[in-house]
Amino acid sequence: MRTGSFPTMSNLTGQRRIGLLQCGHVNDLLVADHGDYPELFAALLGPRLGPDIELVAFDVDHGEMPDSPTECDAWLVSGSASSTYEPLAWIDDAASFVTRIVDQDLPLVAVCFGHQLLAQAFGGNVRRCDDGWAIGVHHYDLVPDLPRWPTDIAQPTRAAIVASHQDQVTTLPDGAVLLASTDHCPIAAFSLGPNALAIQPHPEFSRALSGQLTGARRHIFPDLVDDALTSLDAPTDRQIVGDWMADFLTRS
Repeated sequence: MRTGSFPTMSNLTGQRRIGLLQCGHVNDLLVADHGDYPELFAALLGPRLGPDIELVAFDVDHGEMPDSPTECDAWLVSGSASSTYEPLAWIDDAASFVTRIVDQDLPLVAVCFGHQLLAQAFGGNVRRCDDGWAIGVHHYDLVPDLPRWPTDIAQPTRAAIVASHQDQVTTLPDGAVLLASTDHCPIAAFSLGPNALAIQPHPEFSRALSGQLTGARRHIFPDLVDDALTSLDAPTDRQIVGDWMADFLTRS
């Protein structure tokens, strides 16, 4: 377990703890410039969150599971290079823990792999996309009246966010509500109950990180790289989505 303050905050131990189930790691070649998932989420959420927040990271892909959902006041679930349907013990453990978070009505925001894990844990389906990888900036159509949208920010009808995935949710769990979609990824975000939010793309990925990651993985999807890099020339809506995530995690 690692704890740390958000970049815009003091170094005092926070009164409110946000737990991060870290299911994977940023490419080793990029960590020095951009940090790993704890640093990425801290940079995204920090501008919106106040001085009494502490981020607590658990390396669940290395077997480090929290004892109880009540160890933290709210939870994040990160991306991963793994697939939710792989027969790995830590994935089963993480899925079980995510169901406990939801059952205890604690705020939860699950991103990319986390989005898929939440869906699968509650009976949804995840599989490899027939259309292949989604990389670079994609534009997501948003439903009206997104849950817990910040009252001081006008909600857009579309959001440009960096994507990096080849698996995706194909069937929602019972009771889930679709929040965002694209042609490539029809289930790009959903809510499950009043306190769980799942997002397929990566709001925590900056355009600079995405560009370096895309270039480093050119051998995986050579036909997609040039268009993906071009898409990164335009601004994204990552911060407005990050502010939504922050409010979701901290609003009572």
